[in-house]
Amino acid sequence: NNLNTAIKAIVNQKGGVGKSFSCINIGIGLTRAGKKVLLVDFDPQASMTIALGYPQPDQIPVTVTDLMTKIIEDEPIQRGEGIIHHQEGIDLLPANIQLSKWERGVSHS
Repeated sequence: NNLNTAIKAIVNQKGGVGKSFSCINIGIGLTRAGKKVLLVDFDPQASMTIALGYPQPDQIPVTVTDLMTKIIEDEPIQRGEGIIHHQEGIDLLPANIQLSKWERGVSHS
C-alpha cells in the first residue's frame, strides 16, 4: 500500500457543469506529472466513460455497478477487475445506465 494515496472527488448534483471533463483533464495532468490515476465514473449517463472513448457503455462487461453489487453480496473482486487502461495513461472504472438502479435505492439484480 502506498501511504501517499490521495482520493479526490468532484461532485455536483446539477448536470452540465463540467464535472466529467474536469475530472478527465485533471486526471491526465496528474498522470503526466507521474501520478497513477483511477477515474471512477459514478454517472448513470456515463458521461466520463463516453468521453474517454467508450460510446456504448451498456456493452462494457464490468462497471462500477457490478463491483458495488459484488461488495454488497460479499463476493470476491479480482485485482484490477473492471478497470480499463486508457491510452492517456489514466485508468477508468466505467459506469452505465445500470447505476440508475442504485440511485433509486434498488439493488442491481
